[in-house]
Amino acid sequence: MGWESYVVVHNIAKRHNVGTLARSATAFGVSELILVGRRDFNCFGSHGSSSHLRFRHFHSLHDARDFLKDKGCDICGVEITNDALPVNHHPFKKSTAFLLGNEGQGLSPKEIQICDFFVYIPQYGAGTASLNVTVAASIVLHHFAVWAGFEERSRDGSKFVVGERPVKQGRRNYCTEAKDSIIEERKARRESAANGFFDEAESSNSSANLLDTLFVDG
Repeated sequence: MGWESYVVVHNIAKRHNVGTLARSATAFGVSELILVGRRDFNCFGSHGSSSHLRFRHFHSLHDARDFLKDKGCDICGVEITNDALPVNHHPFKKSTAFLLGNEGQGLSPKEIQICDFFVYIPQYGAGTASLNVTVAASIVLHHFAVWAGFEERSRDGSKFVVGERPVKQGRRNYCTEAKDSIIEERKARRESAANGFFDEAESSNSSANLLDTLFVDG
């Protein structure tokens, strides 16, 4: 059926988790990693996989939701809620975008509001209350890939074959924004200032990678 998966990144406490999320997303066939809020991110931990993954940016969760709904996606929150279903039961119906909770607080009320359903990862040991967000993402994305019937990547010896680095899709720069968009972004920055994902003090640091251009359909 050509199902697709997406990962929505919002309100993550550790900026370098975007890099490791990108690595997992590439391994398990994710179509796009969607950033909500600021456009800069830290690619540490991606081991080059971020160049094989398409990134898309939105100023707000509402805008991201509208885009995903236009794509015909369900939005799945990865969170232990009263109505959450075990991910190993594969409760998927179509293309799905996965929204993962903050490592400390879980999904916020605004994030929960845009989700169509929730999954959780069953645990069997008594030593931890939850998993790191990147570990949780890997498990959930693998289960979706199995359910969707994604074709397994070919192997070479003890590793999987890495594809050729794609042609660069745009300048490594901020997109030119209209005045209204700039105002909206500044508002989103203020709303996200306390969550630790975007650190204003590090925004000019050379280790922070800027999202290539915003991608357009077609």
